[in-house]
Amino acid sequence: MSSTHAIGAAAAATATTTRKSATSLDINDFLTLMSTQLNNQDPLKPLDSTAFVAQLAQFGTVSGIQSMQASLATLTESLRASQALSGATLVGHAILAPAETGSYTAGTDLYGVVEVPAGANNVAVNVYDNAGQLVRHLSVPATAGQQQFAWDGLADNGAALPGGDYTFRAVASVGGAGQSLQPLLYATVGSVSIGRDGASLTLNTRELGAVALGSVAQII
Repeated sequence: MSSTHAIGAAAAATATTTRKSATSLDINDFLTLMSTQLNNQDPLKPLDSTAFVAQLAQFGTVSGIQSMQASLATLTESLRASQALSGATLVGHAILAPAETGSYTAGTDLYGVVEVPAGANNVAVNVYDNAGQLVRHLSVPATAGQQQFAWDGLADNGAALPGGDYTFRAVASVGGAGQSLQPLLYATVGSVSIGRDGASLTLNTRELGAVALGSVAQII
């Protein structure tokens, strides 16, 4: 029997025992194919065993990669489940995160923190409306370290301002020169979102919108 006939017989045997496509063949299918070819080879023109060994090694490599991919997929799902569980425990908690814009709801206060550097004086947080107009000037203690501030929604003239987005800019005088400081605002976690990669977690808040977990400075 010629090599061509042997290959044909092997293909027929494989088609009979399984209807898998070429892309779904596994190591067992390959061994079945190889055995069938060996059983039907021409004794005068034996098949090259070196080619079989090389192909077997390739199948082993592919099989190992597929197993690794399956393990990684399982790990990703486990990570997503763990992140979902961790995120659920944060709902209802207050967080402190770097932000300059906060959403104000009439009748409630917005709280924040400023990291005051050593040697600073005249520390303040200025509140601006959507039009960029300065509506409130809040004095902050000049003591080095984290200093809290609160805004009650009132303008400097005592008028109650409507709900909406407001910008907070912290400034101080350090060594006789003006310096901008990064304000941090408090917010309450209403829900969480998990990224497709299963590793990133986003906290959704009313006051600050979506906040990446990695940027949160404090969870209360």
